[in-house]
Amino acid sequence: MKRVVILSLMRAITLEEFNKPLKIRDLPEPTPSENGVVIKVEATGMCRSDWHTWAGHESDIQLPHVPGHELAGTIAAIGNGVRDFAVGDRVTVPFACGCGRCEFCLSGQAQVCPTQTQPGFTYWGSFAESVAIHNADFNLIRIPDDVSAVTAASLGCRFATAYRGVVGRAKVQPNEWVSVIGCGGVGLSSIMIAKAFGAKVVAVDVGEESLDRAQEVGADFTINARTTDAVQAILDITSGGAHVSVDALGSELTANQAILSLRRQGRHVQIGLLPSESGRTPIALAHALSYELDLLGSHGMAAVDYPEMLAMVERGELRPDLLVERVIGLEQAAVELPTMDQRPAVGMTIIDPALP
Repeated sequence: MKRVVILSLMRAITLEEFNKPLKIRDLPEPTPSENGVVIKVEATGMCRSDWHTWAGHESDIQLPHVPGHELAGTIAAIGNGVRDFAVGDRVTVPFACGCGRCEFCLSGQAQVCPTQTQPGFTYWGSFAESVAIHNADFNLIRIPDDVSAVTAASLGCRFATAYRGVVGRAKVQPNEWVSVIGCGGVGLSSIMIAKAFGAKVVAVDVGEESLDRAQEVGADFTINARTTDAVQAILDITSGGAHVSVDALGSELTANQAILSLRRQGRHVQIGLLPSESGRTPIALAHALSYELDLLGSHGMAAVDYPEMLAMVERGELRPDLLVERVIGLEQAAVELPTMDQRPAVGMTIIDPALP
């Protein structure tokens, strides 16, 4: 008698053509690799990076594809080589997962690992009921008991990248001025983090609702760039320019606003992605030279750095949960993701795959 193998199925958002409607499909459940795990997804963030994937800005994506990279959940299956985690553990993971063997991983800089893997980019991601994660012992992070899955998912890309950008890269100091251009998830995270470290923040956006949220999470001043010369306003408010600037949106306009808003020997952190056909973005490099500015990138945060941030969350010094605006299901997310660039990004949207 011929043996019939019945595969378990999961619901997932699938990208089958760039710039086309997303589909909800029943797909085979992933299986863990030798050193990997399968996580039952309980919450996953809908990020602008996912929109860039849908729009075709990520050239290495192979279709069909499942997006999603900000996730939290419970381990449902493990590979034979996993030693430090078990089925039932509550975990999250950085969006950039390191190999654990190269010079960068061994020095604690897995976010720039040359052979990093990224759920939702290099392989199928977390806009699904389950997701596979590779090299689990090196990349997984336990979620503290009093931190919810929604809060943990909100850390995944935007908050953790902002934390590393503001704290790890710019090394913000108490009483310094920080200008944050763009008040979506990354921008609001940057504001909250800068304030937690004692900085003074000027927030810039083109939407009053976004600026209201910026003020709620701690911005000292807000500027509507639609009606005001944002650079001149920052220079005036800070008496000569910010010590640190953050482009939290990602465009030629916002990157240059951020750079030009700095005082001499200031530090600029580029967090927002900068898609362009050439792969290059014109910036005020001559200004950076004459002002001796530091231009810094922030591509994420390694798992080894999460405990410091999570400890601040546990102590209530950081409240990423306050940045979550909505929790929606897969069906609604499939409709909304293609229109992310057309709607004001006020806070974070989290997907719960268990919702209708």
